[in-house]
Amino acid sequence: MKTLIINSLTIILLLLSFQTQAQNKEATDNYVVLTKKVQQLKPIILSAIELQNENKNQFGEFVVIFCGKAIGDITDPKKIDAFIEMAKTANVRIVACGFSLSKFNVDQSKVPEEIEIVENGILYDFQLQKKGYFSLSL
Repeated sequence: MKTLIINSLTIILLLLSFQTQAQNKEATDNYVVLTKKVQQLKPIILSAIELQNENKNQFGEFVVIFCGKAIGDITDPKKIDAFIEMAKTANVRIVACGFSLSKFNVDQSKVPEEIEIVENGILYDFQLQKKGYFSLSL
């Protein structure tokens, strides 16, 4: 009887250990940054690169969302093109708030194709937070 209990406990502990290891392998850290200024892209992307280097196995997705009055800057190639290339290299996804584009009369056809447009950037940020993304607003 004693042997049966010990063997049963051993099997249960082994199963729990395997389950915990599987969960740890699947865990990823995802990030979202809400910003209003194109100039903030450089330090944001550099932070993404550093986080990737620190957490190679757990690093997931890094998203930058543009909202606000200065959103028109994302249509100016002189202001945005270098950052788009930097973001591609760093595997950072750039998203624009459709609500801000409309409110500040920015022609959506001038938004670079590399930048995804979502209907509401703030709502999108909250949705990502609900999925477990670490969030920062600048």
